[in-house]
Amino acid sequence: MSEEILINVAPMETRVAVLDNGVLQEVYIERTEKRGLVGNIYKGKVVRVLPGMQAAFVDIGLDRAAFIHAADIATTDENGMERPSEHVPDIRSLVHDGKSLVVQVIKDPLGSKGARLTTHLSVSSRFLVYMPYTNHIGISQKIENEEERTRLRCIVEACLPQENRDRAGGYIVRTVAEGALAEDIQTDALFLQKLWGDLKPGLGSFSVPNVIYNDLPLFIRTMRDAVKPGVEKVRIDSHEEYLRLLNVAADYQPGARSMIEFYDGERPIFDLYGVEEEIQKALQRRVNLKSGGYLIIDQTEAMTTIDVNTGAFVGHHNQEETLFKTNLEAATALARQLRLRNLGGIIIIDFIDMQDEEHRRQVLRALEKATEKDHAKLSITGVSELGLVQMTRKRTRESLSRVLCETCPACQGRGIQKSAESVCYEILREILRGARTYDSKQLLVLACQEVIDRLLDEDSASVADLEELTKKTIRFQVESVYTREQYDIVPL
Repeated sequence: MSEEILINVAPMETRVAVLDNGVLQEVYIERTEKRGLVGNIYKGKVVRVLPGMQAAFVDIGLDRAAFIHAADIATTDENGMERPSEHVPDIRSLVHDGKSLVVQVIKDPLGSKGARLTTHLSVSSRFLVYMPYTNHIGISQKIENEEERTRLRCIVEACLPQENRDRAGGYIVRTVAEGALAEDIQTDALFLQKLWGDLKPGLGSFSVPNVIYNDLPLFIRTMRDAVKPGVEKVRIDSHEEYLRLLNVAADYQPGARSMIEFYDGERPIFDLYGVEEEIQKALQRRVNLKSGGYLIIDQTEAMTTIDVNTGAFVGHHNQEETLFKTNLEAATALARQLRLRNLGGIIIIDFIDMQDEEHRRQVLRALEKATEKDHAKLSITGVSELGLVQMTRKRTRESLSRVLCETCPACQGRGIQKSAESVCYEILREILRGARTYDSKQLLVLACQEVIDRLLDEDSASVADLEELTKKTIRFQVESVYTREQYDIVPL
């Protein structure tokens, strides 16, 4: 495996592309005016408690109030440390209207929903996540070697002070820490302790609402989170940020300095590696497979559905083998699409029906194997009674299409429009309905070119009959700014 990371920096936005053997796998976009909020710490005020939902809305200074569930509100002991609870307390016993809270964003605002919050605060570095109000030391589940887990635990425990150990905080060891030197992990621990030491005094002094801590910019988070064994090069096209990356690497990742390169070519870096083209493809419903088959990906409010079709692929042996090969290829392709499009929540996959039970198991195993590289938490529940594969993928940020696109003003997000024929008949019905209301001899119909053309051509006989029936002259005028479904009827 050979991975490369490309970083495109512009005044208005920063984009990061992760390539595996030259194939685009992931894209991250952070716009200057709409930076992601995950990881940011705020001092907010409770504006509404919802007992029926065991939740509350919190004003943290954003356009929409943020949301916090009772399970995400920590209860503390006399020392201010989080106290584990077997049962979720009633939200009314935890907060009330007007109460100030120090919270951290765990999910960006998605669609019409506000940000998701927690009071379980943490700050991250490359190898560790520091939790100042817990005594827990956890190791990433993706580190499976027991000896390595024990080694990492001992290193982290040694970083905790001997005095007041019960109030020193806890750590989670990240997956990237596997095989890391003890000195590097200790450096991370000292950095996080200093960072929290700088933040802590401000927790009580900040006014409400206010931001206490902003997470690192995207290109630095990339160095922290995405640079791991297997990554060969990190190429960035901004000389200023290139120097910043070198300084960050010198302080926290000395071994990564040699892989950072400044790209100063004439062609844009994303054009050179074909990333722009792949991003455009990722915005389309249809994904073509090499065999001739294809996927149809539909993202809705409730879930994402993926339909697998054979298309032009007819195979060489028998139908069952053709379906099996198409499904195998689709399993690998859709796993990549999930990462590339950053699709989250409930995902339903409709593979082509196969009769052979062993083929079904192999397709499911191929899907599980293809999703192993995914950084997001995944859960595949297997095949349902209807032959559908159900899975969930953790969603913390908006999908690629939601970042780059907006609802179509013509169809209002339906993806379909009324036909010109339907709009014409609607106009004729409206004229007939309002004939007695309009105290005028003439009616002016304003509509788009396509609709007017049909009214003057195919439907001209119906218009003539309507004029005779209503005893009114009907005139037409083209409005170039109108969509197909827009029209007005004006009495003259």
